[in-house]
Amino acid sequence: MTPVQTPAPRHPVHPGARARRRARSGAEPTAYDFRRPIQLSREHTRVLQVALDGFARQMGTVFTAALRAVCTAELQGIAQQTYGEHVDALDTMTYAVKVGAEPLPGLGLLELPLPVVMSAIDHMLGGPGSDDQPRRPLTEIEGSVVQGIVSRLLAELGHSLAGIVDVTPTLVGIEYHPQLAQAAAPGDAVVVAGFDLVIKDRHHRVTLCLPFAGLHPRLVEAAAPAPVSDHERVQRNRSAALVDRRFQDVPVDAVVRFRPTRLAPDALTHLAVGDVVRLSHPSSAPLDVVVADATFAHATAGSHGARLAALVVGTAATKENA
Repeated sequence: MTPVQTPAPRHPVHPGARARRRARSGAEPTAYDFRRPIQLSREHTRVLQVALDGFARQMGTVFTAALRAVCTAELQGIAQQTYGEHVDALDTMTYAVKVGAEPLPGLGLLELPLPVVMSAIDHMLGGPGSDDQPRRPLTEIEGSVVQGIVSRLLAELGHSLAGIVDVTPTLVGIEYHPQLAQAAAPGDAVVVAGFDLVIKDRHHRVTLCLPFAGLHPRLVEAAAPAPVSDHERVQRNRSAALVDRRFQDVPVDAVVRFRPTRLAPDALTHLAVGDVVRLSHPSSAPLDVVVADATFAHATAGSHGARLAALVVGTAATKENA
């Protein structure tokens, strides 16, 4: 005899096993920050990506025209952080541009690594723009030279954000130590976009920080569906009516059946031709008219000419109303 294999009893999964399974699948739990209850949704991130992708392309064009060398820029990612977290991730000495973005409240921060700024100045003054650049604040003449690039970048930023908010970015000030920029409070939520700027095969990370509180309502409006015109509304109603009319002609399989009857296994195994099975369906109860396991009407058995038929005596709607 072949031994019968009984299924192993199911035990509750231990939380440690769930953690090990999650670790094997590569999914890591994310901490919920109660200081930031409003998060940047996927739809809002997608809207920002479209806008800042255009800004990245224009950033490469601005540097290419200013340095007369092939430069490219690419958006690397968008994240929501606190202003303190963003500032702590920057170099201790950099070229931080405080950006006014009326009508958005607060200030933004466009951070250009100091080697990028020094290399750009070297290029524009006829030098080779080598990697070996001094790390110090700019002189007045150097600041005037690089201010043209910054002004063009801010103008391109305004054009890129036009689909979200009509804003004209302005240069508010320059800081070389990001901790002294004070564009926002350390706990304020900000949107940080990272760009990869390539100047003569050398990669540099450029960041753009925008205030989240003022940007979020604009993102909600930009991600909302466009208003429907009267003509489009009429077209949609007409299409819905045509679809509904065609559905009226679609054939479906309807079944008229008795109520279910429960039988023991030994009664089923001994069934033979001529046996009578007692049904659980009362003789006074109507039959169920069923389509796709959904009962939508009740009927009594009858005939129509030489064919069997069912006379509908009630529907599910009339039963609910009763």
